[in-house]
Amino acid sequence: MRAVLQRVTQASCTVDGNVTGEIGVGFLVLLGIEDADTPEDMQWLANKITGMRVFGDENGLMNKALADVNGDILLISQFTLFAQTKKGNRPSFLRAAKPDKAIPMYEQMVQTLETLTGKKIATGIFGADMKINLLNDGPVTIIMDTKDREF
Repeated sequence: MRAVLQRVTQASCTVDGNVTGEIGVGFLVLLGIEDADTPEDMQWLANKITGMRVFGDENGLMNKALADVNGDILLISQFTLFAQTKKGNRPSFLRAAKPDKAIPMYEQMVQTLETLTGKKIATGIFGADMKINLLNDGPVTIIMDTKDREF
């Protein structure tokens, strides 16, 4: 799994003119799922997202986690995070999981994040043409890949 984590002061997702999810302070998480991903990958990533200390403390240092600032999460599925660009100019998305695997893992990630945060997770619509609006705070953007974790 890959995630692009963006610290935001606000973010929203719109599909066909309708807002499907919106948050204030928190994380916009773009999530890519590949066939090799496991439930353990998903749990590890969910723990990292909720525990990431990138919010400012009283001294302006990045010491606070999502819960410390009462932050929310907008989770957006994004298969293009697994684009392969080595050959030619048209990306290949062969590594991205097909919907029959990706949808259940995405839904499980929503549930896991809700359990860890104790809050409803705002979402887009899997596979839809989504318009994402955000105000990146900092900017702070962190890329995480479960294949890069230490065991």
